[in-house]
Amino acid sequence: MGNPRAFLTIPRKEAGYRPLSDRIHDFSEVEQTLNSRDRMEQASRCMDCGVPFCHWSCPLGNRCPEWNDALYRGKWELAFKLLTSTNPFPEFTGRVCPALCEKSCVLYLTDKEPTTNRENEAAIMERAWLEGFITPQPPRQRTGRRVAVIGSGPAGLAAAWNLNRQGHSVTVFEKDEWPGGLLRYGIPNFKLNKKVIDRRIALMEAEGIEFRCNTAIDLSALAADKANEPLPAELQGFDEYYIATGTPQARDLNVPGRELPGIHLALELLSQQNRELGGIETPKDKRISARGKNVLVIGGGDTGSDCIGTVRRHGCKNVTQIEIMPQPPVGENPATPWPSWPVVMKTTSSHEEGCERRWLLNTNRFLADKDGKLCGAEVEEIEWVTPPEGGRPQMRPTGKKEVIECELVLLALGFLKPQHPEYRKGVKVIGDAANGASLVVRAIASGRDATK
Repeated sequence: MGNPRAFLTIPRKEAGYRPLSDRIHDFSEVEQTLNSRDRMEQASRCMDCGVPFCHWSCPLGNRCPEWNDALYRGKWELAFKLLTSTNPFPEFTGRVCPALCEKSCVLYLTDKEPTTNRENEAAIMERAWLEGFITPQPPRQRTGRRVAVIGSGPAGLAAAWNLNRQGHSVTVFEKDEWPGGLLRYGIPNFKLNKKVIDRRIALMEAEGIEFRCNTAIDLSALAADKANEPLPAELQGFDEYYIATGTPQARDLNVPGRELPGIHLALELLSQQNRELGGIETPKDKRISARGKNVLVIGGGDTGSDCIGTVRRHGCKNVTQIEIMPQPPVGENPATPWPSWPVVMKTTSSHEEGCERRWLLNTNRFLADKDGKLCGAEVEEIEWVTPPEGGRPQMRPTGKKEVIECELVLLALGFLKPQHPEYRKGVKVIGDAANGASLVVRAIASGRDATK
């Protein structure tokens, strides 16, 4: 801790977002960066607490006080080594992690101005790439064991990275055109530029990891009840298998009118947009466009926010986001006290770009005009009531109904936890495929930990 009074004298300073009038016209990353001097000054605010709750709250166990101190002292390479000792992909988490570490920071408890850990780690990694600290490090000796990783999202990449470092020969199977999974197809470019993924994949290939894209794997072939049957040709010859296929099944909304054209699952829009930015054109009759339309986003989480930012860049007329749960409290929530993650009102860069947000609304049905085209959604105010005998609150309609005008609806209702059969010996399920939809940082931790 080089400056023991920095947290008292230096206020928190974030890089902030690009000007709204500029960023809504492209899909470049919205977040800006601080200069090196300001970044080092921000790192000096870390107090190196006796009990580092940031370390406790991070699924990867990142040692924030150590690499913040190195950064403050200008020892960028040391900061990089300390950061990557626990986190294989800080360039991802430095962009898309909600920063659980910051919400458990003692400075968050005292004045709501925690150390800028997330931005710091992103800056450290960009400096590492720029200065050449990051070079291919293939294992000096191979073990002779071959491992298949099925799925190239954050969990699969972390597993492949760790297994390769151990000397195993790793092949990653990916059903889509490029590696990256959720990082590639689920997160908009304005949050995570895909060149960041390409750079990492190129490094992993240089270290000896093989990626086989456009290769769908039938997981049922790995089931225990087929242990006596020969595996498909593409799965033969491996000693272990890691299933990292994420949560492919989105939660849908089974209400009248769901079949109308113009109602889509959120990932249909997000993945299509990312493919188009990657150079893959969508047939005109299948293209989802929000230009000039009233858009309704159903679901109040991060995926819904990503949809808002995307349709804004399409040039939508307006966008409304509705949520079935109550509006979270602003600032403080006694139900989620420090150092746990605070369930409080969150405003993203996409919300700032223009969106009406409403809570405690349930969707009853979708409406069509005389030509059979989607024109609105009937919603109803609801209440959450705890039964007299206790237990989970139950939803109760109030009878207050209205119609929200819309020509495009995006369903961002989360994902269903996959159901897996019992697999044969040597097969492990990791990441969201094992635990259900969660954070990128938790998926990375799962992939890393399963391969130790």
